[in-house]
Amino acid sequence: MLNITEGDNECYISKEERINELMDLYASDLKRIAYLYVNDRVQCEDIVQEVFISCYKNLNKFRMESSYKTWLIRITVNKCKDFKRKWSIRNIVYRPFVDPEKNKAEQGKTPSEYLEEKEDSEAIINVIRSLSPKYQDVLILFYYYDLTLKEISIITKVKFNTVKSRITRGRELLKGELERRGYKYG
Repeated sequence: MLNITEGDNECYISKEERINELMDLYASDLKRIAYLYVNDRVQCEDIVQEVFISCYKNLNKFRMESSYKTWLIRITVNKCKDFKRKWSIRNIVYRPFVDPEKNKAEQGKTPSEYLEEKEDSEAIINVIRSLSPKYQDVLILFYYYDLTLKEISIITKVKFNTVKSRITRGRELLKGELERRGYKYG
C-alpha cells in the first residue's frame, strides 16, 4: 500500500492509486459520518461515492493545507448537508449503532445493560436532533469522531474560537435538555 504521508513521492503516485488508497483508508469513517447525518444506509453509500468522485475531480486542487482525512470529512459533511437541504431530513444516529467494532465490544454486556445504554443513547440522539445544525455538527465531530477543534474549524469553515464556543454552548444545551427529561449525567 502507498503511504499517503510521503510528501516527496507525491508526483510518482497516479491519481487512481491515490484515490484507491484514500478509499481504503477512509471509506468506513466517511460512511459512519454520512450515516450519522442521513440515517439511511443506501443514501450514505451514495454520498460517500459522491465524495470520492468529487475528490477524484478535485485532487489536483488539494493544497495540502490540511490532511486528506480532514479534507474528505469536510467534503462528506458538505454532501450530507446538501442531501439534508434537498430532502429536509434531520436524522442522526449514535456511532455504536453503525460501528460494527463497537458492537463487538458490547457483546459482553447483559441484555439489561445493553438496553439501558441503548435507551440513554436514543435520548441523547433525540436531544442532538433537536439542536440547531451548528451545534449538531461540532458535537458530532468533536465527541463521536474525536476531531480537534482545529480540524473541526477546517471542516466546518468556522473560526476556531467559534467552534470552541459552539461546543461549550451545545454541551450546555444538551445537558440542560437531558436533565429536563430526567437524565442525570456526571
